[in-house]
Amino acid sequence: MNGLPLQGITVLEFSQYLSGPSAGLRLADLGARVIKIERPVVGEAGRKLAIKDLWVDESSLLFHTINRNKESFTANLKDPGDLILVKKLIAKADVLIHNFRPEVMGKNGLDYAAVKAINPRMIYAEISGYGKTGPWKNKPGQDLLLQSMTGLTYTTGNGNNGPVPFGISIADIMAGSQLVQGILGGLIRRQKTGTGAWIEVSLMESLLDFQFELLTTYYTTRQQPKRSHVANGQPLLSAPYGIYDTADGHIAIAMMDIHVLADTIGCSALRDFEKSEAFSKRDEIKTVLAAHLVNQNTDYWLDLLHDAGLWAMHVQNWEEMTNEEAYQALGMEQEIDVASGKKIITTRCPIRLDGKRLLSKRPAPGVGVDTERIKAEL
Repeated sequence: MNGLPLQGITVLEFSQYLSGPSAGLRLADLGARVIKIERPVVGEAGRKLAIKDLWVDESSLLFHTINRNKESFTANLKDPGDLILVKKLIAKADVLIHNFRPEVMGKNGLDYAAVKAINPRMIYAEISGYGKTGPWKNKPGQDLLLQSMTGLTYTTGNGNNGPVPFGISIADIMAGSQLVQGILGGLIRRQKTGTGAWIEVSLMESLLDFQFELLTTYYTTRQQPKRSHVANGQPLLSAPYGIYDTADGHIAIAMMDIHVLADTIGCSALRDFEKSEAFSKRDEIKTVLAAHLVNQNTDYWLDLLHDAGLWAMHVQNWEEMTNEEAYQALGMEQEIDVASGKKIITTRCPIRLDGKRLLSKRPAPGVGVDTERIKAEL
């Protein structure tokens, strides 16, 4: 696609695993040239982090999902000759991303001060686990650990269960997304003033921001929001908000007047509660509702609820979702041709530009596959 907004921007990605590479992926989707700086032979650590033990060529399927549309340049940062080449790349690049521990880049002479001296226009963007100061700065920045330490695991699941983590690496994904926002802001300011920027994001701060609704209530009341014991959907919301069993599956019910709901589905027992009790007695209300909903199939309830303009939907697994015409109309899947001639299917960039989807068939690079060509450019 011609005219992508970041065409002409070169990004150096000193990153591994998920958060940094996911930021590089989005910048590549928007037209930037993204060059991964990797260790010789073995490459970045994410190449060996398999999901469901799935591999493509010599790298994990996970690596391929977030490193498509990039180039690979190998360098041993402890080798003076390689470091000279890396610094030449820095002099020509626009953005540098890293998600190593705070001291790692400094040991190699690539902290912000050193990079700024080489290229004052550089947008230097880094992700840490807990920030670079404070007593937690050296704790391992791993997604499950961050979810646990920030209280996020007490937002999911019913209140009578223990803590429940998200089923995805939400800290990495959020931090990568927020790093991209900071980078784009830095690029806009540079366009106006000619000066570079130093962007810092941490996994912990990203997850705290992710919980802004709940934390704001905590700051005000100093009380931990409590999950519903029945059909918990969001700790701050009243009944009937949540997911319920039906005779043949499950149904998701969002915010609505409990008396309107009672009349719509013929559950007179809900009328025994005052509208003002939808939060204070939400578990009692949800218990009554749950006992009523198991008597009919999901489609039966959805027909009634949708006819009344009430917000409710099926609870679908991926097979059910991908068979839906509405899903297929989005065109979220794209096929990638990998080096061995195999094909993999992954998601596309969710952004549309001028009405067009942003697609890229370029696969993730092999370790160092672009090194010699990039050296020749230098």
